[in-house]
Amino acid sequence: MRFRWSALCVVLTLILMPRVGTAQVGTATAQKSSVAKLEQNYPNPFNPETRIPFSIGGYPNCTDPSHQYKVTLRIYNVLMQLVAVPVIQGGAGNVAGGQPLQNVLVPCGQYIAYWNGNYLNTSKEAASGVYVYALAVDGQKLLNKMIVMK
Repeated sequence: MRFRWSALCVVLTLILMPRVGTAQVGTATAQKSSVAKLEQNYPNPFNPETRIPFSIGGYPNCTDPSHQYKVTLRIYNVLMQLVAVPVIQGGAGNVAGGQPLQNVLVPCGQYIAYWNGNYLNTSKEAASGVYVYALAVDGQKLLNKMIVMK
């Protein structure tokens, strides 16, 4: 019972979170950062799959197109337990489509991550609720939230 109350408090906090445009807090609009930009997933709410757009290296004004950025994208539940690692959609640069976004080296550019709505390495669909997705680029983290609605 204690965990249900904790989860409820976290969900309410995420829903009522102030909408400020810093690199540490999720917003309804795109986030600003010198290294990366994390945008809202679409569709949101979704069932059963979604796409997460993001850009790396100040795209489209890439100052050093040869620089490789270390990128990880993960999806967590409201208790911050790892739920999934999305894959890159379509591929770009030297990154193959369908590759999990975990410690991947990518050049400056715009990318789309794809999540099929399943739990990590299973065919079980994620439950309805609020989820947090975190993009880490060279150690800098950006967060945003999404909703799965069955």
